[in-house]
Amino acid sequence: MRLSVIRPVIAVALAAALTGCFNSVDPVAEMYGATMGSTYSIKWVPVEDAPDTETLQADVDRMLAQFDAEVSTWRSDSALAHFNAAPAGTCMDMPPSVLALMAQADQLADESSGAFDVTVAPLLKLWGFHGDPQQQAVPEQPLLDQAMAKVGQKHLRVDAGQLCKDVALTVDFSSIGAGYMVDRVAERLESYGIQNYMVEITGELKAVGRKPGDRPWRIAIEEPRDDNRVAQIILSLSGESVSTSGDYRNYFELDGQRFSHTFDARTGQPVMHRLAAVTVLDPSAMRADGLSTVLMIMGEEAGWDYAVSHQIPAFFVVRAGELFESRATPRFTALTEGEE
Repeated sequence: MRLSVIRPVIAVALAAALTGCFNSVDPVAEMYGATMGSTYSIKWVPVEDAPDTETLQADVDRMLAQFDAEVSTWRSDSALAHFNAAPAGTCMDMPPSVLALMAQADQLADESSGAFDVTVAPLLKLWGFHGDPQQQAVPEQPLLDQAMAKVGQKHLRVDAGQLCKDVALTVDFSSIGAGYMVDRVAERLESYGIQNYMVEITGELKAVGRKPGDRPWRIAIEEPRDDNRVAQIILSLSGESVSTSGDYRNYFELDGQRFSHTFDARTGQPVMHRLAAVTVLDPSAMRADGLSTVLMIMGEEAGWDYAVSHQIPAFFVVRAGELFESRATPRFTALTEGEE
């Protein structure tokens, strides 16, 4: 018996409640738009000499459109798509966005002993996550071996500003791309003198400063439920980014076994542990984005030990039958309680 659930992973959910309620006396500007197959939202406290909302949104939309043209794997004319279509042994000039993403990917891969990997696209396709959900199945070993021959971030390198591959790999930065753009948009806001803002792109989020009345930006983190959306914890943030990874929005079930869309490139297998979701805080949205993926791949035990030993602010939600158990690392507790 098969149960397929293919919905976008929503890292920081309950969008209407992300920053609390606004009323007509709050001088907070807002903008919303579409990007990366999902949406974005930005809220900020206006300042003198900053562009008006229409001008600022046009600027942000241009940034997002340029990023799409450089990094998208869903369009054949992007810079990254051209690289992915090239054969083994290719080196190509890449825009700064791709080089920055690759640098962060290499750091995360090195720190996690290969748990983080941006070349797992052949595995997602083989297991049926890129295509018809009816084709989702556990592949036979020969097919898995063929896919694994085209997986491995170790076969990528940056040489004199060029991205090179020794194997015919497919690179996909979706695990850190949205976080990267949150950081870039935040930098653009600050370049205009805006110091109090919240930027959210496809669920990756960063909040800096305070709302009017010296109130914090309040962020709702979703409980990892399959049936509906309920806030599990509410965070008050300033200067931190927040990212959640989980298996509760994109998976399939076969014969009672849940197969997640998150893959361990070292084994070619989707994660099969009890960890339902993990939330990470970090000043960099790109790094928070990547770290939440790393911990999700590692699971409830290895991920916890890694987060504690590396002082990562992380909040783990683990399945316990029909219920969930949660726990926060000491660094997460210290940050959310306002300690240093």
